[in-house]
Amino acid sequence: MKAYLLISHLRIHNANAMSSTLTIGVPAMTAWLGAVHALERKLGERREPALEGIRLVKTAVSYHKTNLQIYKGPGDYVNSLVGTANPLNEKEERPSFIEDARIHLSVSLLIEAERVDGNNMELLEQAVKEILPRMKMAGGDVLDVEKIKVMRIDEDNPISVRKVISILMPGYIPIERRDLMEAKELEGKDSLDRLLHYLKVHQTAEKDESGKVTDWKYEKAAAGWIAPLAVGFKGLSPLGKVKNQRDPDTPHRFAESIVTLGEFKMAHRFRDIDEMMWHYAYEETNQLYLCKNKE
Repeated sequence: MKAYLLISHLRIHNANAMSSTLTIGVPAMTAWLGAVHALERKLGERREPALEGIRLVKTAVSYHKTNLQIYKGPGDYVNSLVGTANPLNEKEERPSFIEDARIHLSVSLLIEAERVDGNNMELLEQAVKEILPRMKMAGGDVLDVEKIKVMRIDEDNPISVRKVISILMPGYIPIERRDLMEAKELEGKDSLDRLLHYLKVHQTAEKDESGKVTDWKYEKAAAGWIAPLAVGFKGLSPLGKVKNQRDPDTPHRFAESIVTLGEFKMAHRFRDIDEMMWHYAYEETNQLYLCKNKE
């Protein structure tokens, strides 16, 4: 038996859409796992004996609706970000600002919880209901949540598993497709070339006997909705301390984002809850701080 915390149809306003230095779209997986970790810490701060020791170890995200704040005018080739403007200054001039990619979301979070039983399930539900409206999720404001529920599921019972998965529908759930980046046929290419190999779309024109184009064919290197995902960070400098760092007691290091390939799958295509779950992983040898979907 495993315990799961379901946060269903969570509406978020102005979440951070710039998931890495290369990508704009839905928030990075680090943003979702970071939000769940923050929720776990806030549960611990309540100092309630029944909630002490609860750990939120894995998370699945189901995207129901997304509204990326971009604009494409008539005849435009590229999209432009819809920005927010700062108030006028004393000279009635608009101060300069940095464009911020924003997205409005409706998502469901399925979170695997440890040390949850029949004695503290209702208390956990009530605590999350009180904490969630005061939190930031992926940098955005929480507007509303449809349902918060704690469930205990027998993963050996297919009916129970299907019932949980059905709650996440309709929605697209991201999973890791690092196997595509490691394909043998791409040996010798760098990481960016491997990424673009699966993202580009090949268009082929079909012509009749007179040479007139009758149809177009669109082909991709891999089936499914393949998209780049920001899944963590790689350390660039040794652990240490720098001037004016946010937490004076925690070692600091400079890092860069890690982008890999992922696939967005409809919830009904999953047969096992663990297939959609993401968790933290640390690889000390390569200084990698990762969110992983697969062991």
